[in-house]
Amino acid sequence: MRNVLTIAGREFRSIFTSPIAYVVLTGFLLLGGWFFFNLVARFNLLLGLYSSFQQMGDTTGRLNLNEFVLAPLLQNLAVILVILVPMITMRSFAEEKRTGTYELLLTSPISTGQIVLGKFLGAAGFISLMVALTGVYGVILAAYGNPEIGVMISGYLGLLLLALSFVAIGLFASSITENQIIAAVTGLVMLLLLFVISWPAESMDEPAASLLRYLSVTEHFGEMVQGIIETKSLVYFGSLIVGWMFLTGRSVESIRWR
Repeated sequence: MRNVLTIAGREFRSIFTSPIAYVVLTGFLLLGGWFFFNLVARFNLLLGLYSSFQQMGDTTGRLNLNEFVLAPLLQNLAVILVILVPMITMRSFAEEKRTGTYELLLTSPISTGQIVLGKFLGAAGFISLMVALTGVYGVILAAYGNPEIGVMISGYLGLLLLALSFVAIGLFASSITENQIIAAVTGLVMLLLLFVISWPAESMDEPAASLLRYLSVTEHFGEMVQGIIETKSLVYFGSLIVGWMFLTGRSVESIRWR
């Protein structure tokens, strides 16, 4: 476990040595803040419009903060992560190959599983920090509004699991090439595919339609944003993380034996 933590710490620190980390973090928070500001402004506008109708009485309860502010915010943050996570993970293995330290890492007395897990924990730590910082929006809503706390926690849990799944996929993309740009584009394409894979489901028969919906990250993430935490969703995200880390390990192992 010490080797894993050493690699994770090294990976986490190396992310902050690159200006890309600060650009990604700043851009993520700026976009998140912009979406939050506009969603809250729209909610206040709708609240004022509904309140102007005397026959509707007290309409405060009719407008739900989770539905009109938090859910759209988390959906937008998820789309942003599709673009930004590959920018963080693209250098994990590709940079090692480019600088020539990859061979030293593979010849060290560390197993492939420890290398992959350490890389994952390092990148996951940075991405988790990004997600955690957006929690300030939830704190603001709780302080000045009346959101459903349970639904909010479920939504942020879904966003975190989504981000960790993206990290695992991005690491695999980085492990198959030494070019960081190719790794980023490959990761982006793979993540976009998981977002749109359920689109043809409406025009397909069962069980193919159900299979496509199950494979889509938006289906499981959308349920958690609504406050629904089901075992199938937890299993889905867990399977994504473990499965792509396993493939990353096989990719790294194939280099070791060349």
